[in-house]
Amino acid sequence: MANHVSSLKRARQTESKTAVNRANKSKLRGTLRSLREAIAKGDAQNLTQAYRETVSVLDKSVQKGVIHKNTASRYKSRLNARVKAASAKKAA
Repeated sequence: MANHVSSLKRARQTESKTAVNRANKSKLRGTLRSLREAIAKGDAQNLTQAYRETVSVLDKSVQKGVIHKNTASRYKSRLNARVKAASAKKAA
């Protein structure tokens, strides 16, 4: 346990920042899961809306430092390909 005033403050800051980061990462995982479930169901109407929301959360996660920008780009690219394939499959 920290003994100095500055290290006690740093411990408090770490706890609060950890909580924020955990919430952001949880939100990211939840939106990714919901989009993947929509793709699995083949729900073409909600796919584009879910994809937009997921991309927005991915971009915000990059800004907040939760994930790297290349990781977000890779997610977006792969998810977009899956959304297009699901939409084409539904249309055909």
